[in-house]
Amino acid sequence: MGETSAQSAPRGVTADGQSPGAAAPGGAPAVVAGRTAGGGAAVPQPGGAAYFTVDFDQTPYTVAWEITRACALRCVHCRAVAQPRRDPQELTTAEGFAVIDQIVALGRPILVVTGGDPLMRRDVYDLVAYARAQGLRVALSPSATHLVTRERLTRAHEAGAEMVHLSLDGATAEVHDAFRGVHGSFQRTIEILRDALDLGLPVQIGTTVSWRNVADLEGIAAHVRAAGARVWSVFFLVPTGRAKAADMLDAEGHERTLHWLAEHAEGAPYHVRTTAAPNFRRVVIERQRAKAAVPAGERPTWMLTGAGYAFREGQAPVQKGVNDGKGFCFVDHRGNVCPSGFLQLAAGNVRERSLVELYREAPLFRELRDPSLLRGKCGRCPFRDVCGGSRARAYAVTGDYLAADPSCVYQPA
Repeated sequence: MGETSAQSAPRGVTADGQSPGAAAPGGAPAVVAGRTAGGGAAVPQPGGAAYFTVDFDQTPYTVAWEITRACALRCVHCRAVAQPRRDPQELTTAEGFAVIDQIVALGRPILVVTGGDPLMRRDVYDLVAYARAQGLRVALSPSATHLVTRERLTRAHEAGAEMVHLSLDGATAEVHDAFRGVHGSFQRTIEILRDALDLGLPVQIGTTVSWRNVADLEGIAAHVRAAGARVWSVFFLVPTGRAKAADMLDAEGHERTLHWLAEHAEGAPYHVRTTAAPNFRRVVIERQRAKAAVPAGERPTWMLTGAGYAFREGQAPVQKGVNDGKGFCFVDHRGNVCPSGFLQLAAGNVRERSLVELYREAPLFRELRDPSLLRGKCGRCPFRDVCGGSRARAYAVTGDYLAADPSCVYQPA
């Protein structure tokens, strides 16, 4: 959630938008390292521009839209605190079409349709088809339930969904089902992955990392490879919604895992993406510099993706990193516009003000796009433009979305 030639794409790090579900399930900006899997045509960028020419003050790279919070799963880490029934205050189909029109006016960013479980809405195919007809690239993030059949996957693909995101949080049923709160969820996920592979539908697999499953990552990676996934999206738990701070990795745990992922990405046949861990950019840049003896003043080669679509840009003219509210925004089921699904502070509502106005002009978004306002060590960090720390985690832990990210070990001079 088509690429340019896979073999020609450079390895590196991206500051990109969200991937399917990547917003999966939370809707937050991500960063990717690794190799491109598969081939295909070059992908149009927001507003027809290349990634590095997009002005994030005007246009996000990705918009994640939570069309419902209804979901049959009971995930222990769910940021949405999903419920079994739909909220009567959800945006209607007509309001949804209007939101899509506003996304187009915002510069045609990649659209991720997420939830809850978006298949809990019968009009999901109409919404996807309308978005595709307006020229948007669309990714879909369903929950692994009985609603995801071969026929519905085919219907979603035919409507215009170019990638699906499925979550896998353990290498075994014991670990995964405990995470998802429903017995049989692991087996259902494996079955859906096989169906998607058979249908030729590109897949991204998402894993939320916590103390519950960090030791399972190598086994999960084996499933990602076996599924033929194009992207492995590794979410680092943010203590919001049902997620507990006690389950969140500490700073040293984050650092060890990020280095393991960076090393793993070098030989993986898929992209490795992180969400709520922008310090992955710093880790990959430092590793690149160490291996290539790149002087500190020079820039490494970047690889850019959005919703799993990789392309080649060569060297970045500027260091540029997507973060909560910076190149990314999130619309919830009631129309509230937030910097991300993990930073659910509403700048306003699309029922009252346009998405274009909220993203470009709301004080919350403008502050998040100004790295000079960052406090603590994030404000002093030489990587603040390309990383900036997880604003969602800073808020969840400290109550200040401009505070230093507590998950980072880096100490600026």
